[in-house]
Amino acid sequence: MTTAYTPQPQAPQAPQAPRRPQPLQPPSAAQGPQTAERHIAGRGTPDAEWQAWRGLAELPPITAADLAPTQGRAIIIAPHPDDEVLACGGLLQLLHAQGTRTVLLAVTDGTASHPGSGLLTPADLARLRPQETAAALRTLGLDGGNAPQLLRARLPDGQVRAHLEQLHTLLRQLLRPEDTVFVTWRQDGHPDHEACGLAASLAARACRATLVEMPVWSWHWATPGDHRLPWHRARRLQLGDEVLRRKQQAVQCFQTQLHDDPSSGQQAILPPHVLARLLHPYEIYFT
Repeated sequence: MTTAYTPQPQAPQAPQAPRRPQPLQPPSAAQGPQTAERHIAGRGTPDAEWQAWRGLAELPPITAADLAPTQGRAIIIAPHPDDEVLACGGLLQLLHAQGTRTVLLAVTDGTASHPGSGLLTPADLARLRPQETAAALRTLGLDGGNAPQLLRARLPDGQVRAHLEQLHTLLRQLLRPEDTVFVTWRQDGHPDHEACGLAASLAARACRATLVEMPVWSWHWATPGDHRLPWHRARRLQLGDEVLRRKQQAVQCFQTQLHDDPSSGQQAILPPHVLARLLHPYEIYFT
């Protein structure tokens, strides 16, 4: 069941000395280089270049149990419906198999993916994209017992940065010290991905939860060995054949993102050359 998640009023607390409010640091200042330096355009770095780089194969291995111990929850933060499968569709299956309780938070409903479309309006996307996520999770085998708890923040697609305080408050109320938070990397290149990463990192620190970041669009704009990526934090989660097959099938549930839009001339959000970089028998995590 999918639930809209709204921050709840805080319980009364004993009076404290007044403090000056400290706003969240803007992403542009907190995240290092400007997003413009991580530009998502064109076809990006070919997957063949990534696969030819020995550095990927030499990354230290990690297991699902290492990433998210079974005694805590795994909190998956997806800026848009589909990010949870693209970034960690393999891990989701492994966490389910080991009995880890999982919460999936969709920060937006992905309604801005088709501007000017005569085929898919924002209202259509608000209805279809959460349905695509539900279908993808079923394809991954994540229904029935121990299925992920689905939450929707319903922040405006493309404007998460402007709602950073709201997201940070929501996460601080959601997280517990024993949780492991999986979120798109703070410098992934997409503004919503970066804002989610920043809000999650601050909330995880405040709640003493463990933070794990996931590159998604980084594979597009970065290059093998790129000094802008934190390779010292990178770990490689190996996926079995059946786990990879289910992940590949689950991606096909996101039909709104897989096809060109003739009404606007927009190309598919997830064409084959983009998916090629994300559907390997491994997933990379920044721990």
